[in-house]
Order: sequence, then structure tokens, then C-alpha cells
Amino acid sequence: MILDSSRWTATLAGRRVLITGAARGIGAALAARLHERGARVALAGLEPDLLAAVADGCGSAPWWTCDVTDRARVEEVVDGAVRELGGLDVVVANAGVAAQMPIIGGDPSVLEQSLRVNVLGVYNTLQAAGPHISHERGYALAVASLAAAVHAPLLGAYSASKAAVEALGNTLRAELKPWGAKAGVAYFAELDTDMTRRGFSTEAAAAMTNSGRASSLISAVTPLKVGIDALERGIARRSKRVVAPWWVGGVLPVRMLAQPVVDRAVQSGLRHILEVAREEHVELTTPQPDSAR
Repeated sequence: MILDSSRWTATLAGRRVLITGAARGIGAALAARLHERGARVALAGLEPDLLAAVADGCGSAPWWTCDVTDRARVEEVVDGAVRELGGLDVVVANAGVAAQMPIIGGDPSVLEQSLRVNVLGVYNTLQAAGPHISHERGYALAVASLAAAVHAPLLGAYSASKAAVEALGNTLRAELKPWGAKAGVAYFAELDTDMTRRGFSTEAAAAMTNSGRASSLISAVTPLKVGIDALERGIARRSKRVVAPWWVGGVLPVRMLAQPVVDRAVQSGLRHILEVAREEHVELTTPQPDSAR
């Protein structure tokens, strides 16, 4: 699909947007795109040097270091963004982590940390920003994943957390409607980001992506620009769903049919892959503060 940038520039100009997880990847690229379209952005993330660089590229945008699992800190950042921008029109709850975890024999802390960051962090962001975007132009976007709908081996912790993000976004949509505000959920397959590269860097992931039919299902990576284009359109339209690449939109309505296809495709060599994963120590794709562990 060709993006009519002039149309979205007119729609996004002056829009006041807070983005979490803005130090790198999707968050950083989205901040740059929205700034280019005339929006006023505020940034939150864990890595101050990277955040400062992103902010400099966005017209000296305000930014804060923020562990989204710290509810009080999230509220401080939201209040700061409202103060700096003179209000808030859009919040993008993008901060998230991933790590492989076999359900049997895997590290339980991966699930605990994934739920803490991906679910409680999104909740903290949406509940703090919610009162400020509860108006006719308001919009909240919760960044989930295709993994919320279709589930693959080793991704139980990530899929569970993103399914919860989907539920939060869908629930918030109904709760915002009386105020004229809207909420959406973003579903991405693998985009070309640091998070994806780190996730695929493990021995078990390498074995999975080389295992017959599973390779084409799991290892296909989409250019980041495709996801940012979709986010730009979605925010401008205040869409219910944002998808990238395009075919993800076709999978979501038939998720119950897609799951058995994935289950069959990943069986080749799966016993060995799981054994490798159980012996492998992995870190979250984004290092977390000690207080969040």
C-alpha cells in the first residue's frame, strides 16, 4: 500500500503523543516519523543516552527515563508529558520484552518478568494516561503482537503477555467510548529491530528456524519501515487494529484455524529444540533495572 504522507501530515500535525519504549526499535522510529509529520512527541524509556539522541532528532522533545513496572514513576512521566505538551492526545504503550521459555523445564522468571513488563507496564501506562486522552481526539494504542493470536513453541511467556495486552486494549476501547476517545491494538509479525535480532540469537531459536517448514513461519523478518508506516496510518485514523505486514490482518479473524497449521509446521526436530532451550540461559531482549527483576 502506498502511503499518502501529505494526508497523514495534515491529520497528525500538532497531535500530542507520549511513546514508551522509545529509546530504540519501534518506539524510536515511530517518534521520528510522527515528529516528521508535525506531531509533538514525548518519550519514555530505560536508556538515557539513546533516549537523548532520539529526542534531539525530534526537535528536542521532552524525555524521561522510566521503568514501566514502577506505577508511581509512570504517573510522574505522564504528568510531565501533559505539562510539557500542554495536554495529551495519544499514548502508545510500546515498551516490552521477550525471551524464549519452554513451559516444561524453562526459567519461570522469564514468564514473571514478561508479565511484569509487558502486561503491568502496559496497564500502568494506559491507566495513567487514560484520563488525559479521554476526549474527542484521544487515542490509546497498546502494542501487542501476532503472538497474541497464534502461538509458537518457546514463546509461551511472550504470547501469554501479549494476549493480555490485546485484552487490555480491547477492554479500554469500550471504556473510552463514552468520552469519544478510541483505543487500538497493534499486531506485528517479526519486524527488523534489536529485539527481534536478540530473540533470534539463541541456539534454540537458530535450531527452530532451520527446522523444515518452521523456518518460513518463524524466521521471516519484515523491514521496520513497514511497521512504522502501519503505525502512522493507525494513529492518524485512530484505528481499532494496526497490523504489519499486511497478511497479519488476514490471520487474526481465523486464528483458531491458523493455530493447528503452526502446530504441525513446528514439529520437525522440536524435541531436540526444547532440550537445547532447557539448557540455555537467556536474557530478556531489553535489560531491566534490578528493581524490576
